[in-house]
Parts: sequence; structure tokens; C-alpha cells
Amino acid sequence: MDEKKLGLKDVVSVSVGLVIATSSLVQLGQGAGEIGVLFIAAMIMACILNMITMATMSELNSLMPNVTGGLAQYTLAGVGPVPTIVLMVGGYMISNILSSGVEASIFAYAMGQVLGLPVPNFFWTLAASIVILIANLRGVDMFAKVQDLVSYLLLGSMLIMGLLGVFRLGTVTPVTQPAVMNGDFKTVVSMTAVAFWLFIGAEYAIPISREVKNASRNVPLGMFLGLGLICVVQSIMVLGFHNYTLWADMSSSPAPHLLYGEALLGRPGQIWMAFVAALAVISTQNSTVQGLSSIFSGMSKTNLMPQFFGKVNRHNVPYVGVWFVTVTILFCAWISQDSSDRISFLILVGSVFWMASYIMAHIDLLIFRHRLPNAPRRFRVPGGPVLPLVGICGTVYMILNISTDPVERNQIWLVAGVIFAILFVYAIFWIHFKMRIPVFRPVPMEKVLAMENSMYYRIRKKRGIWK
Repeated sequence: MDEKKLGLKDVVSVSVGLVIATSSLVQLGQGAGEIGVLFIAAMIMACILNMITMATMSELNSLMPNVTGGLAQYTLAGVGPVPTIVLMVGGYMISNILSSGVEASIFAYAMGQVLGLPVPNFFWTLAASIVILIANLRGVDMFAKVQDLVSYLLLGSMLIMGLLGVFRLGTVTPVTQPAVMNGDFKTVVSMTAVAFWLFIGAEYAIPISREVKNASRNVPLGMFLGLGLICVVQSIMVLGFHNYTLWADMSSSPAPHLLYGEALLGRPGQIWMAFVAALAVISTQNSTVQGLSSIFSGMSKTNLMPQFFGKVNRHNVPYVGVWFVTVTILFCAWISQDSSDRISFLILVGSVFWMASYIMAHIDLLIFRHRLPNAPRRFRVPGGPVLPLVGICGTVYMILNISTDPVERNQIWLVAGVIFAILFVYAIFWIHFKMRIPVFRPVPMEKVLAMENSMYYRIRKKRGIWK
């Protein structure tokens, strides 16, 4: 598009859009139920770690502005094609589609429980997906309008519900319980792995940067503001939980947000929280469909994914990616429906992939700092290598503490390890036989940037270099 249509508020809404999800409401309640209001400290630490990652993403974006694949193209230039395919397919495609599918499943379950209409729960997932599909096929402007409305309604609803709890303004009698369940410092720090999921995904503002006015300022600022807003609102929610729901009930409930709504305002509160869950799933899936389709389009330009993902409609939307992401989300929602244990496990597996992609972003930045120290950057992470290294160490720590249950933790590592191994073998075959480039050698940055032009692929294919 010639005219940039998006501003700071749109970047904030996209950043908030994927971060505040139904699963985040579940993790928020269960995390608070484990240690009480001290979970806010774990949330602040997780928020800071994610802000460091967003700063890294912003510097990478300033080095390679307007690339549609985002982290895929940064990693292709920084480390090489194998990690790019493994982490982008695993870290983004699998984890995002998986998490959005289980999000939709949680939402459908909540709607079925609250409304009790004579329709299958999956009906609600299908209805929301159709609305989101139509909005995204009509282009970035329509996507942004939906995202703005949903994100700010979502934040506003959570803020009001939290404040009602904090000031004991509910219609139900408040409970009396200790504010802190476990004050051990090590336990609080280990809960950052749970809190991490509450702030994941703000980088989805990166793929829309080419549509943003004054992107070098508004994209990083919007991501930081989005994460800060989420931390404040969710902290207020935790304080509200303390006054109206027993910690033990929160930690064991498959839908603690519905539990809080009912404990606060009775039946109207439960319906209100179901509405919040509906906003959350629309917001999450809207951001996922738009962001992933853009990333797939960018990866297709570098031949890292099939070329049909780069096809666009008359609204300049990569429609094949939009349809693909929507259909696969529906499939994941269908297989995970009505199983809270399966949903929780799949979320944690997806979280490991996402954390691995964040670690790779910091590694990319450190490599570019060494390789291109004098390259112009409109945004630079302060403090030299310190913050990226802190981000790497903190994220590794969270992976090692992904679950407080050692049996579940080992199962998560096993599933993630098997999937990574399969993707590694697939990546080597794809790069060697399809891309025909050195398997482990980084692609020069200028060549990656040139790949944004569709003629790059056509010329290489015509010469028989790429299949």
C-alpha cells in the first residue's frame, strides 16, 4: 500500500491482541492461586523479560525494515536457513496455531457452560473464525478496526472487573484469606515461567510495520505500552481475585476467570467474563491469522515455504495463508475441545517453542552487532550486549522451569525435543533439494532484503537454481 494507515494506537492494539488471550486468563488465575498476590512480582519479571525481547525485535526491524517475514528473515541472515525453518515452523507456525486452537476450545467451552444453548460447543469456535476470516481477507485496514475495537473493549472490561474486586464492590460477599500463599523467593522466581505466557506475542506488531506511520518510533513504543498496560490490568485482576475467590479454587479451576466473575457479581459476572473470553479469542485469533499469514508470505519470498503462501488478493492480503491458518486453528480447536488437561499441556508445549524463537532473536541481534557494528539503526537496545544476554538467560531459565510438576515438565521437553528433531531433518532436506543453498551458511543480509522482490524468486527459478 502506498499510504500508511496505522498509528500508535493500532500497534498497541495488535500487541495487546495476541497477548491477552483466554489461556492467559486461565494462567493468570492458576498462577495467582499458587502463590497469591506475590504472583504480581513474577508477572513484573516476565513482563520485563518480554520487553527486552521486544527491544531486540525492534532493533532487528530497524536493521531490516519492512521485511514481511520478520524473525524468519532476521534468522536467515543471522544464523542460516536450518534454524530459520526449525524455529519459525516450530516456534511460530506450530505454537501459534496450536495455542490459537486451544484458545478457541476454551472459549467454546465457556460459551457452552454459560449460555447453555442447544448447539455444540464447536459452533462458537466456527462462528468466531468466520468473522475473523472475513475481516482479514478485506485487508489491514479492516483488520485494524476489528483489533482496535476488541482489544480496548477487552482491556476496559478486565480493568473494571479488577477494580470492582479490589474495592470490594461486588454483589457477592467477599472472602477472607491471606494475601500470600508462598513467599519463598525461589518459588516466586520459578513462577515467571507461568507468568511468561501472559505477555507472549507482542512482536506481532512487527509484520505490520510497513503499514505504520513513523514505524521506527511507533512500533517499539506501541509494543512496550501494550505490555505495560497488560501488566497493570492483570495485576489489578490478581488483587481482585484475593478479595472474592479462594486461592485453592483458583489454582484447581479449568476456567478461573469464570469462577471470579461468578464470585464477584453472581450470574451476571459469569456472563460478563464469558464476554471477556469471547473478546480474548477474537483478539488472539485475529492477530494470529494476520501475523502468521504475513510471516508465511515473507518466508515464501525466500523459498523457505511454498510459493502459494505469497499470493495476494485485490486487498493485497496473502489470502492462502489467511485460509490455511484459519482452517488449521479450527482443526486444533476440534481435537482439543472439552479436555482441560490436554489444553494446558498443549499450551505449555507451544510456550517452549515460542521461548526458543525469542532466544534466537537475541542471538541474531548479538551476531549482527558483531558482524555489522556500524550499520545504521533507528532503534538500538541500550547497554550493549547486556540486555540480550539477560533475555537469553531468563528465557532459558523459564524453559527449564516450564512446569512445577517434574513428570509433566519431562513430558513437555520430550514432545518439544521430538518435534524439533523432525523439523531439523525436514529443514535439511528442504534446503538441500528445494532451495539449493548451503545448509548451515547464513544468507547475506542484502540478498535476504532482495528476496522481498518477487522477481528474485522468478529469476532463480528460471535459471534452475531454485525448484
